[in-house]
Amino acid sequence: MKKTQTARSKTRLRFADLPRDYEGLCRLHLPRPIHDKAEYGNTLEIAEIFAGFEADMTPGQTDYFDLLATLLEAWEKANVKWRDIPPIELLKYLLAENGMSGADLSRLLGGSRQLGPMILRGERSITADHARKLGARFCLQPGAFI
Repeated sequence: MKKTQTARSKTRLRFADLPRDYEGLCRLHLPRPIHDKAEYGNTLEIAEIFAGFEADMTPGQTDYFDLLATLLEAWEKANVKWRDIPPIELLKYLLAENGMSGADLSRLLGGSRQLGPMILRGERSITADHARKLGARFCLQPGAFI
């Protein structure tokens, strides 16, 4: 049986396009245990749409996002050895996978415009507050970034 390819589509969904109820979200992407990288990628793509919109989510969207985060975390815990990857390399990888730049990192962390590029060059360290923000954005434990 052929494995499912990740759903990295050309027309990306936006938060405003998502159903507001749990049932509608399940019709879009049914949350199930993750068994391979393709399923992981599909689930991660949906979860990433919610990033930054926590305050705007309905109760159904919150429940759905929490379930996706739990499924992603369980798969990562079983399959990804984040401890083996230096935090800065992990950050660079995640930024590249998400099409983000150093400036995007600065906006995410809420610092000066130069903060993101400085972290990526190794001129600034990732603080505990930065790690929490990165963990929330990339659905990882903050410790992966320290």
